[in-house]
Amino acid sequence: QVQLVESGGGLVQPGGSLRLSCAASGSIHIIYAMGWYRQAPGKERERVAIISGGGSTNYADSVKGRFTISRDNAKNTAYLQMNNLKPEDTAVYYCNVLVGVRGSAVGGGTEYWGKGTPVTVSS
Repeated sequence: QVQLVESGGGLVQPGGSLRLSCAASGSIHIIYAMGWYRQAPGKERERVAIISGGGSTNYADSVKGRFTISRDNAKNTAYLQMNNLKPEDTAVYYCNVLVGVRGSAVGGGTEYWGKGTPVTVSS
């Protein structure tokens, strides 16, 4: 019912920048929150940044001051601007959205995940 398409990942040198985007489409009635998570090989998936429908944000301590999450409500799209990238930022980045689905009887919203976009920070 809802699809997420991530883009913008790639290979960058330490200190470089990337902007990830996540476009949501489908039977969306309302988006309660969108966020970015990442997972490196052998590690658990961690939350990177979240933005609520009201615009409030929350960041992992490891990315504060370097990453910025934003949204375009008209396009149902979230962005993650990543600056001053470090090798430890290397991971597959996943978009997550909490939505109210059109016609759904499920209360509290439904979560959907993108397939992920890889980010590699290396010299």
